[in-house]
Amino acid sequence: MKTVLQNIEIEVVKGDISNQPDVDAVVNAANAELAPGGGVAGAIHSTAGPQLYEECKPLAPIDPGEAVITNAYGLPNKHVIHCLGPVYGQDKPEDQLLASCYRNSLKLAEENSLESIGFPGISTGIFGYPKEQAVEVVFNTILPELPRIKHLKRIKFIVFGDKDLQLYESKLKEIAVG
Repeated sequence: MKTVLQNIEIEVVKGDISNQPDVDAVVNAANAELAPGGGVAGAIHSTAGPQLYEECKPLAPIDPGEAVITNAYGLPNKHVIHCLGPVYGQDKPEDQLLASCYRNSLKLAEENSLESIGFPGISTGIFGYPKEQAVEVVFNTILPELPRIKHLKRIKFIVFGDKDLQLYESKLKEIAVG
């Protein structure tokens, strides 16, 4: 599903975050050490190759809500923006830390004059953030940022499962209708 808000295309697709050749940067739902792991981080590091972790090492550790940018190496993108989402029930306040992930990722994309960015569902896997609440935070954070964006022309959400796709599409339809 696609829609255009404030001259920026917003798209939601089901797919593999490590195979998104149509975006300048993908966002890695990273761990504090920016190391290969499971889920999104595992997929990104596996496809990018060992050079990604070598570039990440001196940038770590990062705190929840923080984001850093690296090259993408074996990925079909120019960059990877690594963001540490909050562990639900542990890192407080979860909603503000999750919002910071999206804001800081957009800020890095803008600072690097990127035209497109692909986001996974940050913190909704092993970090346990309830998906319905996370989707609310995502759009409540991204929408107020749109008027300040100068370079980005496209924001893509790449989700893993059908339920996630349904959640994002439902919220996007609600926003598009107004």
